[in-house]
Amino acid sequence: MTPVFLTIDTEIAWRHHAAGLGPDVVEARSIEPAGVGLRWQLNRLGCHGLKATFFVDPMPARIYGLDPFKRIIDAILTAGQEVQLHLHPNWTKARLGDRSVHAGFELSDYPADAQRELLSEAASLLMAAGAPRPIAFRSGSYSANDDTLRALASLGIVYDSSHNGAHHPWPSAIGLAATQIAPVRHRGVVEVPVTTIEDTAGVWRNFQICALSVEEMTAAIDHAIADRHAALTIVSHSFELADRSGMTANGVHVRRFEALCQLLSEREASAPTTHFIDRPSLALDACDKPLPASRWRRGRRQVEQAWSNLVSERSA
Repeated sequence: MTPVFLTIDTEIAWRHHAAGLGPDVVEARSIEPAGVGLRWQLNRLGCHGLKATFFVDPMPARIYGLDPFKRIIDAILTAGQEVQLHLHPNWTKARLGDRSVHAGFELSDYPADAQRELLSEAASLLMAAGAPRPIAFRSGSYSANDDTLRALASLGIVYDSSHNGAHHPWPSAIGLAATQIAPVRHRGVVEVPVTTIEDTAGVWRNFQICALSVEEMTAAIDHAIADRHAALTIVSHSFELADRSGMTANGVHVRRFEALCQLLSEREASAPTTHFIDRPSLALDACDKPLPASRWRRGRRQVEQAWSNLVSERSA
Protein backbone atom coordinates (compact mmCIF):
# COMPACT_ATOMS: atom_id res chain seq x y z
CA MET A 1 0.00 0.00 0.00
CA THR A 2 0.99 3.63 -0.48
CA PRO A 3 0.29 5.65 2.70
CA VAL A 4 -1.14 9.11 2.03
CA PHE A 5 -0.35 12.13 4.18
CA LEU A 6 -3.18 14.59 3.53
CA THR A 7 -1.83 17.76 5.14
CA ILE A 8 -3.48 21.11 5.77
CA ASP A 9 -1.30 24.05 6.84
CA THR A 10 -3.46 25.97 9.30
CA GLU A 11 -2.37 29.51 9.99
CA ILE A 12 -3.21 33.16 10.42
CA ALA A 13 -2.67 34.69 6.97
CA TRP A 14 -0.15 37.52 7.14
CA ARG A 15 -1.99 39.44 4.41
CA HIS A 16 -5.03 39.93 6.66
CA HIS A 17 -2.85 41.03 9.57
CA ALA A 18 -0.91 43.42 7.31
CA ALA A 19 -4.20 44.91 6.06
CA GLY A 20 -4.85 46.23 9.56
CA LEU A 21 -7.98 44.15 10.16
CA GLY A 22 -9.22 43.49 13.68
CA PRO A 23 -8.17 40.25 15.43
CA ASP A 24 -11.58 38.59 15.07
CA VAL A 25 -11.72 39.37 11.35
CA VAL A 26 -8.13 38.18 10.82
CA GLU A 27 -8.96 34.89 12.53
CA ALA A 28 -12.21 34.42 10.63
CA ARG A 29 -10.73 35.12 7.20
CA SER A 30 -7.70 32.91 7.85
CA ILE A 31 -9.28 29.95 9.62
CA GLU A 32 -12.97 29.95 8.68
CA PRO A 33 -13.11 31.91 5.42
CA ALA A 34 -16.35 32.02 3.42
CA GLY A 35 -17.79 28.96 5.14
CA VAL A 36 -15.19 26.62 3.61
CA GLY A 37 -12.46 26.81 6.23
CA LEU A 38 -11.34 24.53 9.03
CA ARG A 39 -14.67 23.25 10.35
CA TRP A 40 -16.12 22.69 6.88
CA GLN A 41 -13.00 20.76 5.85
CA LEU A 42 -13.10 18.69 9.04
CA ASN A 43 -16.71 17.83 8.28
CA ARG A 44 -15.96 16.73 4.72
CA LEU A 45 -12.97 14.65 5.84
CA GLY A 46 -15.13 12.96 8.45
CA CYS A 47 -17.88 12.20 5.94
CA HIS A 48 -15.34 10.41 3.74
CA GLY A 49 -13.60 8.64 6.63
CA LEU A 50 -10.24 10.26 5.86
CA LYS A 51 -7.31 11.09 8.12
CA ALA A 52 -5.57 14.44 7.78
CA THR A 53 -2.67 16.23 9.45
CA PHE A 54 -3.19 19.87 10.39
CA PHE A 55 0.15 21.68 10.62
CA VAL A 56 -0.74 24.57 12.94
CA ASP A 57 1.41 27.71 13.21
CA PRO A 58 1.04 29.05 16.78
CA MET A 59 3.51 31.95 16.46
CA PRO A 60 0.81 34.64 15.97
CA ALA A 61 -0.21 33.84 19.57
CA ARG A 62 2.59 36.26 20.49
CA ILE A 63 0.22 39.10 19.60
CA TYR A 64 -3.23 37.50 19.25
CA GLY A 65 -3.02 35.34 22.38
CA LEU A 66 -3.61 31.61 22.77
CA ASP A 67 -7.42 31.62 22.59
CA PRO A 68 -7.68 31.42 18.76
CA PHE A 69 -5.28 28.48 18.76
CA LYS A 70 -7.12 26.73 21.57
CA ARG A 71 -10.24 26.91 19.38
CA ILE A 72 -8.37 25.64 16.33
CA ILE A 73 -6.71 22.75 18.13
CA ASP A 74 -9.86 21.72 19.99
CA ALA A 75 -11.82 21.57 16.72
CA ILE A 76 -9.14 19.43 15.05
CA LEU A 77 -8.70 16.99 17.92
CA THR A 78 -12.44 16.71 18.56
CA ALA A 79 -12.86 15.71 14.90
CA GLY A 80 -10.36 12.87 15.37
CA GLN A 81 -7.61 14.49 13.32
CA GLU A 82 -4.04 15.27 14.33
CA VAL A 83 -2.21 18.52 15.07
CA GLN A 84 1.45 18.92 14.15
CA LEU A 85 3.80 21.90 14.09
CA HIS A 86 4.04 24.68 11.50
CA LEU A 87 6.06 27.89 11.71
CA HIS A 88 6.30 31.23 9.94
CA PRO A 89 9.11 33.14 11.72
CA ASN A 90 8.00 36.59 10.52
CA TRP A 91 5.50 36.64 13.42
CA THR A 92 8.29 36.91 15.99
CA LYS A 93 8.38 40.72 15.83
CA ALA A 94 4.84 41.38 14.62
CA ARG A 95 2.75 44.02 16.37
CA LEU A 96 -0.91 44.97 16.44
CA GLY A 97 -0.10 48.67 16.38
CA ASP A 98 2.35 48.41 13.49
CA ARG A 99 1.52 45.94 10.73
CA SER A 100 4.89 46.33 8.94
CA VAL A 101 7.35 43.47 8.43
CA HIS A 102 9.99 43.41 11.17
CA ALA A 103 11.39 39.88 10.86
CA GLY A 104 12.44 37.59 8.02
CA PHE A 105 9.83 35.37 6.42
CA GLU A 106 12.00 32.36 5.57
CA LEU A 107 13.20 30.03 8.33
CA SER A 108 16.08 28.83 6.16
CA ASP A 109 17.51 32.36 6.21
CA TYR A 110 18.04 32.20 9.99
CA PRO A 111 21.22 30.80 11.58
CA ALA A 112 21.07 27.37 13.20
CA ASP A 113 20.82 28.57 16.81
CA ALA A 114 18.03 31.00 15.99
CA GLN A 115 16.12 28.28 14.15
CA ARG A 116 16.28 25.99 17.17
CA GLU A 117 15.04 28.75 19.48
CA LEU A 118 12.12 29.52 17.15
CA LEU A 119 11.17 25.86 16.81
CA SER A 120 11.35 25.32 20.56
CA GLU A 121 9.13 28.34 21.22
CA ALA A 122 6.63 27.31 18.56
CA ALA A 123 6.36 23.79 19.99
CA SER A 124 5.79 25.20 23.49
CA LEU A 125 3.06 27.55 22.24
CA LEU A 126 1.36 24.72 20.37
CA MET A 127 1.26 22.55 23.49
CA ALA A 128 0.12 25.48 25.63
CA ALA A 129 -2.86 25.78 23.29
CA GLY A 130 -3.81 22.14 23.93
CA ALA A 131 -1.94 20.11 21.33
CA PRO A 132 0.02 16.95 22.16
CA ARG A 133 3.79 17.22 21.87
CA PRO A 134 4.46 17.45 18.11
CA ILE A 135 6.41 14.75 16.31
CA ALA A 136 6.16 16.23 12.80
CA PHE A 137 6.90 19.64 11.30
CA ARG A 138 6.47 21.63 8.13
CA SER A 139 8.08 25.03 7.69
CA GLY A 140 6.09 27.95 6.32
CA SER A 141 6.76 28.41 2.61
CA TYR A 142 8.53 25.01 2.77
CA SER A 143 11.50 27.05 3.99
CA ALA A 144 13.94 24.70 5.68
CA ASN A 145 17.53 23.56 5.34
CA ASP A 146 19.73 20.91 6.92
CA ASP A 147 20.15 23.11 10.03
CA THR A 148 16.37 22.98 10.45
CA LEU A 149 16.37 19.19 10.43
CA ARG A 150 19.20 19.01 12.95
CA ALA A 151 17.27 21.37 15.23
CA LEU A 152 14.12 19.27 14.88
CA ALA A 153 16.03 16.11 15.78
CA SER A 154 17.47 17.79 18.88
CA LEU A 155 13.91 18.68 19.96
CA GLY A 156 12.64 15.13 19.54
CA ILE A 157 10.62 15.80 16.39
CA VAL A 158 10.73 12.65 14.27
CA TYR A 159 9.33 13.75 10.88
CA ASP A 160 9.75 16.77 8.64
CA SER A 161 7.66 17.51 5.54
CA SER A 162 9.28 20.70 4.23
CA HIS A 163 11.20 19.38 1.22
CA ASN A 164 9.38 20.51 -1.91
CA GLY A 165 11.09 20.11 -5.27
CA ALA A 166 8.85 22.77 -6.82
CA HIS A 167 10.40 25.34 -4.42
CA HIS A 168 13.95 23.98 -4.43
CA PRO A 169 16.71 25.16 -3.95
CA TRP A 170 15.12 28.19 -2.22
CA PRO A 171 13.33 28.65 0.04
CA SER A 172 13.06 24.83 0.31
CA ALA A 173 16.79 24.39 0.84
CA ILE A 174 17.18 20.92 2.37
CA GLY A 175 20.13 19.06 0.86
CA LEU A 176 18.10 16.64 -1.23
CA ALA A 177 17.46 16.44 -4.96
CA ALA A 178 14.47 18.34 -6.31
CA THR A 179 13.09 15.02 -7.58
CA GLN A 180 13.16 13.41 -4.10
CA ILE A 181 9.56 12.49 -3.26
CA ALA A 182 10.10 9.27 -1.30
CA PRO A 183 10.63 9.41 2.49
CA VAL A 184 14.29 9.37 3.46
CA ARG A 185 16.25 9.60 6.69
CA HIS A 186 18.22 12.84 6.57
CA ARG A 187 20.05 14.82 9.25
CA GLY A 188 18.45 12.89 12.10
CA VAL A 189 14.79 12.96 11.02
CA VAL A 190 12.61 11.16 8.50
CA GLU A 191 11.99 13.61 5.68
CA VAL A 192 8.58 13.07 4.08
CA PRO A 193 8.73 15.29 0.98
CA VAL A 194 5.74 17.00 -0.57
CA THR A 195 4.72 15.02 -3.65
CA THR A 196 5.38 16.73 -6.96
CA ILE A 197 4.52 16.05 -10.58
CA GLU A 198 6.53 17.06 -13.63
CA ASP A 199 4.88 20.15 -15.11
CA THR A 200 7.20 20.53 -18.11
CA ALA A 201 10.54 18.84 -18.71
CA GLY A 202 12.61 19.33 -15.56
CA VAL A 203 10.06 21.64 -13.90
CA TRP A 204 8.10 20.40 -10.88
CA ARG A 205 4.69 21.31 -9.50
CA ASN A 206 3.66 20.37 -5.97
CA PHE A 207 0.56 18.32 -5.20
CA GLN A 208 -1.56 21.11 -3.75
CA ILE A 209 -5.28 21.79 -4.07
CA CYS A 210 -4.74 25.20 -5.65
CA ALA A 211 -1.98 23.90 -7.96
CA LEU A 212 -3.37 20.76 -9.64
CA SER A 213 -6.56 19.99 -11.50
CA VAL A 214 -8.72 17.02 -10.54
CA GLU A 215 -7.38 15.21 -13.62
CA GLU A 216 -3.78 15.80 -12.48
CA MET A 217 -4.55 14.76 -8.91
CA THR A 218 -6.19 11.57 -10.14
CA ALA A 219 -3.23 10.78 -12.39
CA ALA A 220 -0.73 11.48 -9.58
CA ILE A 221 -2.56 9.24 -7.10
CA ASP A 222 -2.95 6.42 -9.60
CA HIS A 223 0.72 6.78 -10.62
CA ALA A 224 1.79 6.45 -6.97
CA ILE A 225 -0.40 3.38 -6.50
CA ALA A 226 0.70 1.69 -9.74
CA ASP A 227 4.40 2.27 -8.98
CA ARG A 228 3.96 1.36 -5.30
CA HIS A 229 5.35 4.63 -4.00
CA ALA A 230 6.55 4.71 -0.42
CA ALA A 231 4.26 7.65 0.39
CA LEU A 232 2.11 10.36 -1.15
CA THR A 233 2.05 13.79 0.51
CA ILE A 234 -0.67 16.32 -0.37
CA VAL A 235 -0.89 19.97 0.73
CA SER A 236 -3.73 22.39 1.34
CA HIS A 237 -4.34 25.37 3.65
CA SER A 238 -7.05 26.43 6.04
CA PHE A 239 -7.82 29.41 3.77
CA GLU A 240 -7.11 27.81 0.39
CA LEU A 241 -10.72 27.09 -0.57
CA ALA A 242 -11.65 30.79 -0.42
CA ASP A 243 -10.46 33.74 -2.48
CA ARG A 244 -7.59 35.88 -1.19
CA SER A 245 -9.98 38.25 0.56
CA GLY A 246 -11.33 35.37 2.63
CA MET A 247 -14.88 36.48 1.92
CA THR A 248 -15.94 34.32 -1.05
CA ALA A 249 -15.53 30.59 -1.67
CA ASN A 250 -13.34 29.70 -4.65
CA GLY A 251 -15.59 27.30 -6.53
CA VAL A 252 -12.73 25.68 -8.44
CA HIS A 253 -10.81 24.89 -5.26
CA VAL A 254 -13.89 23.69 -3.38
CA ARG A 255 -14.70 21.27 -6.21
CA ARG A 256 -11.11 20.03 -6.21
CA PHE A 257 -11.21 19.40 -2.46
CA GLU A 258 -14.48 17.49 -2.73
CA ALA A 259 -13.15 15.47 -5.66
CA LEU A 260 -9.90 14.70 -3.82
CA CYS A 261 -11.83 13.42 -0.80
CA GLN A 262 -13.88 11.18 -3.08
CA LEU A 263 -10.76 9.91 -4.87
CA LEU A 264 -8.99 9.04 -1.64
CA SER A 265 -12.09 7.37 -0.26
CA GLU A 266 -12.41 5.22 -3.39
CA ARG A 267 -8.71 4.24 -3.27
CA GLU A 268 -8.54 3.62 0.47
CA ALA A 269 -7.54 -0.05 0.05
CA SER A 270 -4.40 0.77 -1.90
CA ALA A 271 -3.69 4.35 -0.72
CA PRO A 272 -4.97 4.78 2.85
CA THR A 273 -4.71 8.16 4.53
CA THR A 274 -2.63 8.13 7.70
CA HIS A 275 -1.46 10.31 10.57
CA PHE A 276 2.13 10.87 11.58
CA ILE A 277 1.15 9.76 15.10
CA ASP A 278 0.26 6.38 13.58
CA ARG A 279 3.99 6.06 12.81
CA PRO A 280 3.25 4.12 9.62
CA SER A 281 5.89 1.78 8.30
CA LEU A 282 7.62 3.78 5.56
CA ALA A 283 9.95 2.30 3.00
CA LEU A 284 12.92 4.66 3.20
CA ASP A 285 15.20 5.45 0.25
CA ALA A 286 12.75 4.19 -2.40
CA CYS A 287 13.35 5.36 -5.97
CA ASP A 288 9.92 6.95 -6.45
CA LYS A 289 9.62 9.22 -9.48
CA PRO A 290 7.15 12.07 -10.00
CA LEU A 291 4.32 11.65 -12.49
CA PRO A 292 5.75 12.51 -15.94
CA ALA A 293 4.62 15.66 -17.70
CA SER A 294 1.57 15.70 -19.96
CA ARG A 295 0.97 18.76 -22.12
CA TRP A 296 -2.71 17.83 -22.38
CA ARG A 297 -3.29 17.69 -18.64
CA ARG A 298 -1.24 20.85 -18.21
CA GLY A 299 -3.16 22.70 -20.90
CA ARG A 300 -6.54 21.81 -19.45
CA ARG A 301 -5.37 22.85 -15.97
CA GLN A 302 -4.15 26.19 -17.28
CA VAL A 303 -7.58 26.90 -18.71
CA GLU A 304 -9.21 25.98 -15.40
CA GLN A 305 -6.64 28.04 -13.50
CA ALA A 306 -7.35 31.07 -15.67
CA TRP A 307 -11.04 30.73 -14.83
CA SER A 308 -10.20 30.45 -11.13
CA ASN A 309 -8.04 33.58 -11.24
CA LEU A 310 -10.44 35.65 -13.31
CA VAL A 311 -13.75 34.58 -11.76
CA SER A 312 -13.28 32.85 -8.40
CA GLU A 313 -10.67 35.40 -7.28
CA ARG A 314 -12.52 38.45 -8.58
CA SER A 315 -13.19 39.85 -5.11
CA ALA A 316 -9.62 39.38 -3.88
